[in-house]
Amino acid sequence: MEESEYESVLCVKPEVHVYRIPPRATNRGYRAAEWQLDQPSWSGRLRITAKGQVAYIKLEDRTSGELFAQAPVDQFPGTAVESVTDSSRYFVIRIEDGNGRRAFIGVGFGDRGDAFDFNVALQDHFKWVKQQCEFAKQAQNPDQGPKLDLGFKEGQTIKLNIALASWPLRENTGQIQWTGWDVMLGLSWRKLTFNERLLWART
Repeated sequence: MEESEYESVLCVKPEVHVYRIPPRATNRGYRAAEWQLDQPSWSGRLRITAKGQVAYIKLEDRTSGELFAQAPVDQFPGTAVESVTDSSRYFVIRIEDGNGRRAFIGVGFGDRGDAFDFNVALQDHFKWVKQQCEFAKQAQNPDQGPKLDLGFKEGQTIKLNIALASWPLRENTGQIQWTGWDVMLGLSWRKLTFNERLLWART
């Protein structure tokens, strides 16, 4: 089964209220105070699911699970889900019937914690969508730049300040110029036994 066919559940809230809302005033956000909050048009369960990159807000009957309305969300924040200007517990969502017909309705939660979970579930989903898009771009355009070369070039030298007391025939410290070959020779020298170093020093 393809990943886009798998539907996961992001959030479930047992109680949500639906309201008819007046037309939006020009250049002004929605206000829940205008919705007759004591007279919801419908009450039931809310589920947020995800299928691929799209999230779905589903309003369902508490007992039977029958779908009352559904709002596909392909971007958040966006026109599919908007917060009201006068409360953190109410939102405006754009529902669709699958035949191209759309309508805006108000939804509200009795508890602020439920409204917070609703908001965070959508935020987390679209953070994941953004990460997946970035990973896909990186896979399509891997870095083709030159790799970092830490090897010595011919004639290149470096200066090292090291203690020379442990080296044969030297008892002081000082600054000495080393080539890449000298460094490799020094590393090999440390692997010799004491007798092998004396024999090498006499030759």
